[in-house]
Amino acid sequence: MSWYGSLAALVPLDNLGHYLHWHFIEISIANVLVIVLMAVTFVAAILLPFPGRRRRKENP
Repeated sequence: MSWYGSLAALVPLDNLGHYLHWHFIEISIANVLVIVLMAVTFVAAILLPFPGRRRRKENP
């Protein structure tokens, strides 16, 4: 067995997923986690400065 086979054994994939129910919306916990991580990455990309931005302002 390779190293990624042992990692795959950590998460059982033979059972049903967990879902959130909110009125007419039904979404899996895994999809909610992906959406939250994408939103956090987007906000971080907007708020964090670009790496070379300060050097350009110091040298007119």
